[in-house]
Amino acid sequence: MRLKDCHNFHDFRRLAQRRLPSPIFNYIDGGADDEVTLRRNTTSFETVDLVPNVLRGVTDVDMSVTVMGQKLALPVYLSPTALQRLFHHQGERATAAAAAKFGTMFGVSSLGTVSMAELAARHSTPQCYQFYFHKDRGLNRAMMQSAKEAGIKVMMLTVDSITGGNRERDLRTGFSIPFRLTLGGMAQFALKPMWGINYVTHEKFSLPQLDAHIDMKGDSLTIGRYFTEMLDPSMTWDDVAQMVADWGDEFCLKGVISPEDARRAAEIGCTGIVLSNHGGRQLDGSRSGFDALDEVVQAVGDRLDVMIDGGIQRGTHVLKALSLGAKAVGLGRFYLYALAAAGQAGIERALTQLQAEILRDMRLMGTRSVADLGRANLRFR
Repeated sequence: MRLKDCHNFHDFRRLAQRRLPSPIFNYIDGGADDEVTLRRNTTSFETVDLVPNVLRGVTDVDMSVTVMGQKLALPVYLSPTALQRLFHHQGERATAAAAAKFGTMFGVSSLGTVSMAELAARHSTPQCYQFYFHKDRGLNRAMMQSAKEAGIKVMMLTVDSITGGNRERDLRTGFSIPFRLTLGGMAQFALKPMWGINYVTHEKFSLPQLDAHIDMKGDSLTIGRYFTEMLDPSMTWDDVAQMVADWGDEFCLKGVISPEDARRAAEIGCTGIVLSNHGGRQLDGSRSGFDALDEVVQAVGDRLDVMIDGGIQRGTHVLKALSLGAKAVGLGRFYLYALAAAGQAGIERALTQLQAEILRDMRLMGTRSVADLGRANLRFR
C-alpha cells in the first residue's frame, strides 16, 4: 500500500499501521479503558442526518471561518498533539507546513518535539499553544512567557488531563518516554527497521517546550510520571481566571463538555472552548464533543467561540458540527495517521481530500458559505 492508494481516513490509518512499530501505532490509535468513548466520538455523528437544499446556485463556495480572532481558509484546524517526531521524523515541522499551505491553524503541544518559537518564525499561519497546568506556578508563568515571546496569540489550556488516562494498550507494550518496552514491544520495533533507521539518523528526539524548564532527559522523568507528579489536580477556576488575566489575549479551554463549565469559561473571560474528551484517552464513558455541542452552543454560543474535536473522519462530520454551531473543528488522529504514513506529503494529501469533501458536500447541501449552515440543515434521529 502506497500514499497514492490512500483515499480516506481508514486508508491512512492502515498505511500508518504498516509503517510504525506497534507500540507507537497503538499509542496513537488507542484510548482509555474499554475505548467506549473512542468509538463513540465517531459514531455520534451517525445520530444526525443532513437535510440538503437544492437549486441554490452554489458555483462559488466560501469555506473560511474566523475563530478566536484567527481567519482560517478552512473550517478545520490541526489540533495540538504530543510526540510527533516519534511518528515521523518531520514531526511538527510537517504539520505546521501543511497547515500553512492550506491557510489554517495548527497547535503545538507542551509535549511537542519541535519548538513553538521555530515554527512561529517559519510560518505566519495562526498557531495555538496547548498548555498543561503544573503544580509549580512559577513554571506555568515561565512557559506562558516563552509562548508570548514566540509570538503565539492563542493559548489552549487542556483541562481534562490533570492525571493520565488508563491506556491499557500502552501498558501491554510498555510504551513510555523514555522507552520502557516489554520484550514483546521491543520485538515489534525489530519488525519495522525503517522506523528505527529514520529515528537514529535524524535529529535527536527532544521535548523543547519542556526541556528549558524540566529535566525530561535520561531516566529522570517519564511521560507517565510527568502527568502524575508534575501536573496539578488541585487546579481550580480561580487558577484559570488568573491565567486568562495574565495571558491577556485569546484564551481557550480544551476538554470542556458540560454547559455549566462552558458558562464558567465565558464568565472568566475565555474567548473559546473546545468540547473534547482528549480523543477518548482520558475518562472512558464520557460524552462526545458532538453529543454535547447543541446544548453548549445554546448555553454560551453568543459569548465565546465553541469548537469540537474527536472522531472527525469525513467532510460530512465537519458540516454536521458547523450546522450545530461549532465555529471550527479540530483534527487529531485524522492528520497523525497521515503524518505517520508519509510525513508532510501525507498530511497534505489528507487535507486535500478533506477540503474537496467539504467543498463537494457544501454544494450538495446548497450552502455557499459556512454561515449558511444551521440547525435547519439537520434532523436528529
